[in-house]
Amino acid sequence: MLDVNGVGYLVAASAAALRRANEGGELVVETYLHVREDALQLYGFADAAERELFTQLLTVNGIGPKVALAIVSGSATADLRRAIAREDAARFQAIPGIGKKTAERIVLELKGKASAAEAAEVTGAESFTARDALVELGYSLLEAEQALSRVDSDLPAEERVRVVLKAAA
Repeated sequence: MLDVNGVGYLVAASAAALRRANEGGELVVETYLHVREDALQLYGFADAAERELFTQLLTVNGIGPKVALAIVSGSATADLRRAIAREDAARFQAIPGIGKKTAERIVLELKGKASAAEAAEVTGAESFTARDALVELGYSLLEAEQALSRVDSDLPAEERVRVVLKAAA
């Protein structure tokens, strides 16, 4: 349930958005409103990259919002984009509800889109990689993002992690 100025909205959220919500406090959620003939469904994401991948997945024949949400929730956005760029259909087959043909269709239909998005957002993708590395090292998502916000975003991901760890020591 998302409370916006006293109005509650039911949101189907990605795993990353739910983790952030469980940390407590105010939260910014990227949303997507899926309009159907019989319903309006609101989907929430931890960041714009998750939402963008979600909307790209909806363009794939046979992928609806529930399956797209499961895909986005299964792995980091940067990892999924790399799997698409590398034509790694097996990565998608590991997600419940995704068969071989659907996984191959995802890779085939999104390969060009993912490559263009990756090229356009190189610094953003590196930021997610640096954040994921810090989370793996024990930082919460919020702590990792706060620490990275104080580091030059033009640095490579590995260097950003080094700077954060050096500052913490």
